[in-house]
Amino acid sequence: MDLEERRSRALVYNLQRFAKDGPGGEKTEPATAKKLRDARNEGKVVKSKDLTAAVDLIALFLILRIFVSYVAEGLVENFSAIYNKIPDVIFNNGSGVTLRAMDVILRTAIVSCIKIIIPFLLIGFIIALLINIVQVGWKVTTKPMKPNFGKFNPINGFKRIFSKDSLFELLKSILKVGLIMYIAYTSVRDHADEVFLLYDIELFRAVMLMGDLIISTGLKISLIYLLVGVADWFYQKHKFNEDMKMTKQEVKDEFKNTEGSPEIKGRQRQKMREVSQRRMMQDIPKADVVITNPTHLAIAIQYDPAVAKAPVVLAKGADYLARKIREKAKECNIEIVENKPLAHSLYGSVDIGGEIPPELYHPVAEILAMLQKYKDKV
Repeated sequence: MDLEERRSRALVYNLQRFAKDGPGGEKTEPATAKKLRDARNEGKVVKSKDLTAAVDLIALFLILRIFVSYVAEGLVENFSAIYNKIPDVIFNNGSGVTLRAMDVILRTAIVSCIKIIIPFLLIGFIIALLINIVQVGWKVTTKPMKPNFGKFNPINGFKRIFSKDSLFELLKSILKVGLIMYIAYTSVRDHADEVFLLYDIELFRAVMLMGDLIISTGLKISLIYLLVGVADWFYQKHKFNEDMKMTKQEVKDEFKNTEGSPEIKGRQRQKMREVSQRRMMQDIPKADVVITNPTHLAIAIQYDPAVAKAPVVLAKGADYLARKIREKAKECNIEIVENKPLAHSLYGSVDIGGEIPPELYHPVAEILAMLQKYKDKV
């Protein structure tokens, strides 16, 4: 079998089929700050509804524990007031119960109950709001409320129903229901004797007894629910971090979009260097001396007491740029002095436009003094 025939029979593999999570590869990189900000703006945050509900229930039952007598008195008074009205409205001229009479009784009962429970509803709302703020901070967004027609896709719906998250939520719901039923059963069982005596005691004591039973049972359930909520919060945090992970290609694309591609950044830096070099070459005629090492480095220095306290580096460069500085200095009749140690020190320690450090005052002053003496002789 010749080479061409072997090539024609060779199997062609699409290695991209083995890549995970799309063409960018597997999501192994932590989410960037930008992706987390975008997710937050879209309403995607780490939040546990179970934790919010558990803390809300604990707070409500604790408040009911404090105000149980107030609630009991209100309910008893409401019941007595309605019960006493029944003989007055139950018959209308002997014609029996009228719809209007029943409407009056029901409205009175509903309004009275609302007056009793509305403070607790407001407290529950405030507590739930605070717990959500503690979990995710204060960020108002309407994006989660925008219609998403993708959710109406039956295929996506089946995928969500049989997904890992749905299975976890199902198991969590079964666990919660089981715990609630067990705690409620044990609480009622422990107070069975008192419950069976409710018909034999006065109404206020019966309401207080049932209130204490409901509140104690609710607190037990809420504390267990709190453990479930804390566990759910850690799970939601882990799930959120996993969902927010990015592929290496996504990280690169985001960097390009936010910071610009390396090629563009390189061209920008090159233009900035060119502008800086042109400005630097324009300042060379102001220099008093150019110090070299002699061919590799060149540093142009100016000393003007009216401008700065110390000599200033107007230009510096190496190799090609050093040669251009020397050529420009010759054109402008600026003295060029060879001093290898001083050239290296100036090039490495002083930026363009910066004053020379104190430790270099003496060698630079000697050169400037020497040039001044030479000019005076001439």
